[in-house]
Amino acid sequence: MANIHSAISFGLVNIPIVYNPIIKNNDTSFHQLHKKCGSRIRYQKYCEHCKKIVKEVDLIKGYEYANGEYVTFTKEELSNMQVDSKDSIEIISFVKEDEIDPFYYEKSYILTSPKKSKAYSLFLEVLKKSKKIAVAKTSIGSKFYFVLIRFYEGNILMSTMYFEEEVSIPEATVESKFTKKELDLAMELVNHLSGHFEPENYKDEYQNQIKEAINEKIEGKPMKKKVKKGRPSMKDLVTSLQKSLEV
Repeated sequence: MANIHSAISFGLVNIPIVYNPIIKNNDTSFHQLHKKCGSRIRYQKYCEHCKKIVKEVDLIKGYEYANGEYVTFTKEELSNMQVDSKDSIEIISFVKEDEIDPFYYEKSYILTSPKKSKAYSLFLEVLKKSKKIAVAKTSIGSKFYFVLIRFYEGNILMSTMYFEEEVSIPEATVESKFTKKELDLAMELVNHLSGHFEPENYKDEYQNQIKEAINEKIEGKPMKKKVKKGRPSMKDLVTSLQKSLEV
């Protein structure tokens, strides 16, 4: 998804914008191959009842409301139910940032102006000065979202939001008792491990190993065997904390 055009509806002010996702998937993509011959495996849509491969044009959506019982919808029926906000981002309120729990944030986009716009510059400054987050509604693709819009380092950042019914927080567990010495040692370990948040230092070690292994296999080299480090087993919490400070 790139260069998606939309518009922010701020009262009666219409602000044309372009948005792009700021997160890209870092996972290495693999294909499934037939072990015997190395050929690529292809997936086909097959109807068990008719015993034949079905074309895309002959498919409909079905919701299973009971075992083996479906209500069906055509693409047109589903399209008619889409919320009429595909080409707009309609602001409905402004809230304080600390009122939004971090787990509500999903995917983020940068909103830019396709050309010089006084309305865009004004809205950006409003977000900056108010220090508030705009709650808005929109559609991305075929999915309806509420989104959170805020000022971030000279840009307008929009994040899609999980719905309240999608969030499940378990009840807090009963706290176990611990000694003052254990707490002091744990706090000392926190201080020992404290630093600054530097995301450039946090690399995807698993994906880096996969990429390295791919290059080794292309060059005909054997894969390096990884030696797993054993974790020391210490039953005493104080001893574990003290040993951690020695590392």
